[in-house]
Amino acid sequence: MNRTFLVIGYGSLLSGYGLLAERRGGRSRLEPRDIHPAALGNARRGLAKPSSHGDYLAMDLEPIDPALPISGCVGPSRKGEIGALLLEFDRKWARAVARREEYDPERFEHLIELADRAGKTLGDFLLAIAKDTGFSLAAYRRELRALCGYTSPGYIFHPAPLDDGRVAVVAIGSGYDSSGDPTVVSRRRELGMDRLLTLSEALSHERLSVHREGQIGYFAECILGGMHGIDVADLLVGLDTRAELASELAGRIALVAARERERFLSAGGLDHNRYRKRFSGAPIAALSALLKLADVG
Repeated sequence: MNRTFLVIGYGSLLSGYGLLAERRGGRSRLEPRDIHPAALGNARRGLAKPSSHGDYLAMDLEPIDPALPISGCVGPSRKGEIGALLLEFDRKWARAVARREEYDPERFEHLIELADRAGKTLGDFLLAIAKDTGFSLAAYRRELRALCGYTSPGYIFHPAPLDDGRVAVVAIGSGYDSSGDPTVVSRRRELGMDRLLTLSEALSHERLSVHREGQIGYFAECILGGMHGIDVADLLVGLDTRAELASELAGRIALVAARERERFLSAGGLDHNRYRKRFSGAPIAALSALLKLADVG
């Protein structure tokens, strides 16, 4: 049933640079067997979850309406949706995906085994739990904790139903209000991260000791997905292209953009023909000013 599993990428998994984890020397690299453009509805994202890979904030996801699931569709985003990737992994990558998302690898494999026993895909198995809790993130995490005897202070895997009937999983930060276990304090709670932040807010946050170069490098991993036509415009709102921060971000992009398509195809096992059929290959308009600063044609 679960020879493969579907994952929604919405942060550093949006680019070849991020998938291959080149900024971290290839540690935590992931190689999905297939990639499709996707979009998420009832979702907003921003920097909030302290990263396990360095002193910076990673991307987190929240539902706009907490009584409804974060849902997805395969294809380009429409009004009110945010751009993402649908990644299909062979089961042998389960432990690596879990480690990347700061989730215990053995517990993730156990979760897949529970889905096997139930005769369901991993996504369908988790969706049944979410439906029973009325899609309350806190209640879902408590039920998952009771089922597995475990919750993570980092990311927790949630179901994301797709419009074609399949169900992917998406890693959402262990909540500021609840990790699902009162004895496990979420990484967001540890640092008082009660809301999603923009890049400039993360770098100027009074309570955070953020490594500036690491934070900008991570953010570049996310927005480079825009070079493939993935809608990351929501991440660029409020970024002043005349400010020093934009110049620093453009400098990072200038270092890695030339090989982004090559990395992206390599990470997802795509040939040029399949890439052209699925992705526009043209940068989104919101990214054009940064690319111009970076002198990337």
